[in-house]
Amino acid sequence: MCAYRIVALFMALGIAGEVFAQTPDEAPALSVDVNRVVVYATVRQSNGNFVADLEKKDFTVLEDGKAQELLSFTREDVPVAIGLLVDNSRSMINKRDEVVEAAKAFVRVTNPGDEIFVLHFNEKLTYGLPKDTAFTSDHALLDAALDQMKLDGRTALYDAIQEGLQHLNRSTLTKKALIVLSDGGDNISFLNDDIVVKMADLSGALFYGIGIYDPLDGDADPGVLRDLAKRTGGEAYFPKALTEVRQLCETIAATLRNQYALSYSPKLDTPGRDYRKLEVKVRDPKRRKLTIRTRTGYYVSKLDEQK
Repeated sequence: MCAYRIVALFMALGIAGEVFAQTPDEAPALSVDVNRVVVYATVRQSNGNFVADLEKKDFTVLEDGKAQELLSFTREDVPVAIGLLVDNSRSMINKRDEVVEAAKAFVRVTNPGDEIFVLHFNEKLTYGLPKDTAFTSDHALLDAALDQMKLDGRTALYDAIQEGLQHLNRSTLTKKALIVLSDGGDNISFLNDDIVVKMADLSGALFYGIGIYDPLDGDADPGVLRDLAKRTGGEAYFPKALTEVRQLCETIAATLRNQYALSYSPKLDTPGRDYRKLEVKVRDPKRRKLTIRTRTGYYVSKLDEQK
């Protein structure tokens, strides 16, 4: 029997199987005895509206260019484990009220089965919920957690993403998402952008970023948010005005509720192929102009073999 490590980027990929303990000092990863891969897909029309009337026969999932037999096909509103990462650096002082209200608006449109936590970050990382509460769906608790935003210091964005990924791993829910609200690039983390993007590839969570950037900010690096979102099947937004942030938070919440889940059983017995490229194609019988967003691949590395 073979055990494998599946490594995915901020979760457009879900893995069903037995979860093993994480080895110390490793990047956050999901280790499983694999029996299926779940790919989440967001399909929109050219006007941005979600497409909700597609069927299993309309989709093709390719792994390394080879079509896979779909084991299941659903479009259900499943519970999601969600991390809200909120920039508390000094530069957010004129944006605090709008950002907090936008995050609260996101919370108000989540579902009772969701598991959510709040992580504030500047030079330090601070959880908003009580120490004995890893996740909650209680809106009052989450509002109180968001109200703890204290502005000071610089921006340890990459360290916050690492911490958020590790915390998401504590949830038993299959679908996970990390949402970051920040007004600048990293300027103090121990980690660098390349390491964080790779960690994202190892995590198994969808990534959504809202970058409230000043064009004159030399620390801003929208490319990192874009890369994380692209590789996970999530999205990155860069609003021109603070008034847009609330609507974007609500858009992210709606996106998580309107995704197709496609599962298949991977063949993991091919040596020398640690990375599996994923592509999802859709053929619309109504011939609409559609866009589809999914993760771009996942990593596989054999852990051990037992005969």
